[in-house]
Amino acid sequence: MSFEPLSRRSFLSLSGFAALSACAPAVPGSDQPMFSAGFLPEYGPVFDSGYTLPGIPGQYTQSPNRRITGQYLGEQPIGTIDVDPYSKFLYFVREGANSVRYPVGVGRAGLAFAGNGTIQLKRKWPGWTPTRNMIRREPEVYGPFAGGIPGGLRSPLGARALYLYKGGRDTYFRIHGTNDMESIGNSGSAGCIRMFNQDIIHLFELVPIGTPVHVRTEAEALRVDPENFNRGVDLPSRTVDPELIYGPNANTQAPVFDDPRDGMPATGGDNVPL
Repeated sequence: MSFEPLSRRSFLSLSGFAALSACAPAVPGSDQPMFSAGFLPEYGPVFDSGYTLPGIPGQYTQSPNRRITGQYLGEQPIGTIDVDPYSKFLYFVREGANSVRYPVGVGRAGLAFAGNGTIQLKRKWPGWTPTRNMIRREPEVYGPFAGGIPGGLRSPLGARALYLYKGGRDTYFRIHGTNDMESIGNSGSAGCIRMFNQDIIHLFELVPIGTPVHVRTEAEALRVDPENFNRGVDLPSRTVDPELIYGPNANTQAPVFDDPRDGMPATGGDNVPL
């Protein structure tokens, strides 16, 4: 696999390659090879914890909205997760040409936190419960889910979640998966840092507990990556019908951890339900 530097203006690789907000305080042409089914290799359907995760259609992974590996030339040390909520990118900084950049979606909560923290908790297929502040602020959105949503296909935290702490306290800032593919590379009305499920699974395996996280300020984002500053669009607010989560037709299958098929390519590309 060949690499070229990931500069402050670009992060390029020669190799090519849920509407609910889960946090508290919610493209034309390509010259890259794709599977015949329309998926980039790293974004094809995959088995995980008893589920068949859908592939990410090519319309959502047009450059630069895809995972790439190369030389990081930003400002954070090796071993850091560096989040730019303005360019909608997350970097995991590694030695040499092994740093990884992922596209992300961001909302109000994603812009509310800046500075440094630490990953103190990692969970596979985590459940989610809105906080009291979330319910008080937007009762019509979060009130129906006050009882929580178990981990699985219905959870707005997706396949994995990384929990950011600061000074030993939970910041309620999450880096997590999502079924809402359209949100990646864009801004929503609420939420923290969302990733394609395939990407959060990939990042989850790379980062240990104790990994430092840096979230860029607006001024820093402009200095480091002015070319991509405020890329994407603002998506309208969306609500989820509680029947999709709790109704008789909801997919309530619990995750099967350590399924022997985990990580294997899956056949088919149908989207999973909420």
